Amino acid sequence: MQKLLLIEDDETLGYALKEYLAMKGFEIDWARDGDAGLACFGRYPYNLCILDIVMPGKDGFAVAEAIRRKEQRLPIIFLTARALKADILKGFGLGADDYIVKPVDEEELVARIRAVVRRAAPEQSGQTTYQIGQYVFDYANQKLRFGDGERLLTEREAHLLRLLCEQKGRLLPRQEVLKSLWNQSDYFTRRSMDVFISRLRKYLGDDPSIEIQNVYGSGFILSDGV
Repeated sequence: MQKLLLIEDDETLGYALKEYLAMKGFEIDWARDGDAGLACFGRYPYNLCILDIVMPGKDGFAVAEAIRRKEQRLPIIFLTARALKADILKGFGLGADDYIVKPVDEEELVARIRAVVRRAAPEQSGQTTYQIGQYVFDYANQKLRFGDGERLLTEREAHLLRLLCEQKGRLLPRQEVLKSLWNQSDYFTRRSMDVFISRLRKYLGDDPSIEIQNVYGSGFILSDGV
């Protein structure tokens, strides 16, 4: 059974979500504010965290930062009324795996939770190590190595880079990325995808032979001169 941490200060919504998710087979711990949520996080292991942003005490952004300092790979979903583009980009910048604007359809929320947890689950088979120019990408451990140094990627960064590696030298359609990583396509997810692509370009920037080309309106091509 997947164990989830829900941090939501609205009593009505929090209770409704806890009951619905439990009915769908999840084990739920519900905290009413950021400080209580972090206390739960420090005591128990979770498969995923669902965070509101506007809460008493520490807000959702501060909670996400605290979680990421201790656990790089734990999936995080923001569930909030904050719909501004700046907030959405900040959420993904903190390493969120999804950002959902209230009000939310319960069935859609369950589908997104399961998609995020599934992506975070260890791979059972298939290639997990890729050579990208002078870099070695260890997908199983979400690490990107260059010489003696290495960078730990977030779960979504690693998944996106793996999609690019599997299509290296060929077009990776934008819609495939959006469906695989966000399970939807709207303005905010398209903008978030562009942020993740820019981040990967920066991570791979020490090898000038590597390029992630943007094919306007179609997708991306990863090439490394090989």
